[in-house]
Amino acid sequence: MTRRLQILLDEDRYQRVAAAARARRTSVATVIREAIDRGLPADDDERGTALQRILSAEPAPVPDDPAELVAELHELRSRLR
Repeated sequence: MTRRLQILLDEDRYQRVAAAARARRTSVATVIREAIDRGLPADDDERGTALQRILSAEPAPVPDDPAELVAELHELRSRLR
């Protein structure tokens, strides 16, 4: 670690963080670092997660007739307006 950060927490937040650290047998600092990583992921992490979700998704049903697909897309677009 190369940066030091000092923050002030109210008692409730501190107790929640401290309880999580005790339960996981780790430090308060580790719990806070992990919370930051979950709440503010690096761009690469976010892209990788999005890619994994796309690749693991079930294939969507696509009509055989292109006209049906066009009609479905028009219907969906009209709902967004």
